Amino acid sequence: MATVVELPLETYKGPVDPDWCPGCGDFGVLRTLQRAAGKLGIQPKDLMVVSGIGCSSNLPGYIHAYGFHGLHGRALAQATGMKLGNHDLHVVITGGDGDGYGIGIQHFIHSMRRNIDLTYVVMNNQIYGLTTGQASPTSEKGMKTKSTPIEGVIENPIDPISLALASGATYVARGFSGDVKTMAELVKGGIEHKGFALIDCLSPCVTYNKVNTYDFFRERVYDLAKEGHDPSDMKAAFAKATEWPMVQRDRIPLGLFYRNKEMPTYEDLEISLRKGPPVRQPLGVEDPEELLSEFL
Repeated sequence: MATVVELPLETYKGPVDPDWCPGCGDFGVLRTLQRAAGKLGIQPKDLMVVSGIGCSSNLPGYIHAYGFHGLHGRALAQATGMKLGNHDLHVVITGGDGDGYGIGIQHFIHSMRRNIDLTYVVMNNQIYGLTTGQASPTSEKGMKTKSTPIEGVIENPIDPISLALASGATYVARGFSGDVKTMAELVKGGIEHKGFALIDCLSPCVTYNKVNTYDFFRERVYDLAKEGHDPSDMKAAFAKATEWPMVQRDRIPLGLFYRNKEMPTYEDLEISLRKGPPVRQPLGVEDPEELLSEFL
């Protein structure tokens, strides 16, 4: 195994500074991804960051790597094509709860059941921040927002951890922007993992969500590992996943819920990829330049 040479954070400093609101949890997620990539020694040319729409989805523009800012809810579909085309790329999707758990939930479920080797980092602020404060799929029941100003949210929130477990994700974790060091280890583990990895990051919106603040989470979060949780036990992972937000709101588990190292990936099983990814396969013609000349 080759020796990993850790790279400094400056390696991944993008040409544009983030324009998020001061104090936004997404700053912590950006630093988390930079730290994780640095610890793994990933060169910028080998890192692809993909996103959809939302405040959080601007992240590819703030990191020195390949980036793709796509359509609302379609980041996983686009990332799938990139990964299947070039297995050498470390493909990381960065998005928000609205983009991923709302309009993009179809791609979310199917990407997990296929166990494609992707790392999905979701900045979950429980609000639509880019469109100035409407309820999102993860907003707490009863929460008053611009779109639910009278009675508050009347729907139950999406539980992304339980959904990921039920859909076939093989690495499922939750982090918190108030603890970048721990979250960076979770993202690092997700990138290292061969298979679909979800890291749901509690990322407070300081402008539009006055309920789920940094203080709200600091008073409630606890470390799964410190309480002896076994991430190889799916039943235990489900039990921990359902603690919040559905059952109660006083204790919120953080850390690695589940990891399955044995499940083959889609890339392992797809017959057309047995000779390698398309970028490594021959075109099947004797002289590619001659073929190209026919179209010029």
